[in-house]
Order: sequence, then structure tokens, then C-alpha cells
Amino acid sequence: MGQEDKRFVIQEHTRGIRRRRIHWDFMLEWGSGQTLQTYRLDKAPQQILRSSANAVKIFDHPLKFLTYQGPVNKGRGSVRIVETGTYQLVNNEHNRIELNLNGQILKGKFTLCHVKDDKWKFIADSCIA
Repeated sequence: MGQEDKRFVIQEHTRGIRRRRIHWDFMLEWGSGQTLQTYRLDKAPQQILRSSANAVKIFDHPLKFLTYQGPVNKGRGSVRIVETGTYQLVNNEHNRIELNLNGQILKGKFTLCHVKDDKWKFIADSCIA
């Protein structure tokens, strides 16, 4: 992937019978644009501007999730879009993915820093050593 703009979305994902468990799915249009590389975040977009979020790399999602809102997991949860925009991939190394985001809330440089296994940190500006 070069410097062309790709799309991203963040969905608030509620789960459970009473929908009390919430996380956010950060999805990036990736590679040839056939799937969305997805990370589960523990913070909402507004909170990420103030402090880093823990991120877990989960399975890729189909492109329909760029615009989908509604029930998921056979009705045991639901998703709603809370952030959307475009991004440019700046750098993609083994343990660091640098992005320029142009969203409604998230604007500027953000970095996904690999921690261990499927665990990452999602940070505004740069990785914290």
C-alpha cells in the first residue's frame, strides 16, 4: 500500500444481554482493499486523543463494516459508527504501523505499536518507549 488514501472506521461495539460490555473496533481498509484489518480498542476515539488505548488485533472484517450499523453476533450485540475517515500509511514495520488519519475526531499522526502476541498500543503522535 502506498500513499493513496484508504478508508477507516471505528465502531462502538456493545455485547451481552444488557449490552453493558463495550469496546471499539478500529478497522482499516488494508492491502488490496478487500478486507478491513481490525483492532479491538478499550477506549473511545475522544479518549485516545488524551491517552493511548490498548488494542488487540482480531480477525479481518468484510468491507461492509465500513458503513454497517446494527445487530451482530446473532443479535447478542450491536455496532454503531462513532468515527470515520481516510488514512495514509506512513510506515509499516514489524512492530510499528504509522498512520496519518483524517477523521472527524482523529486527525494527524497515530501509531499502532506491537507489544506482544496480538496485543498493541494505539497512540496519538508516536510510540512511547
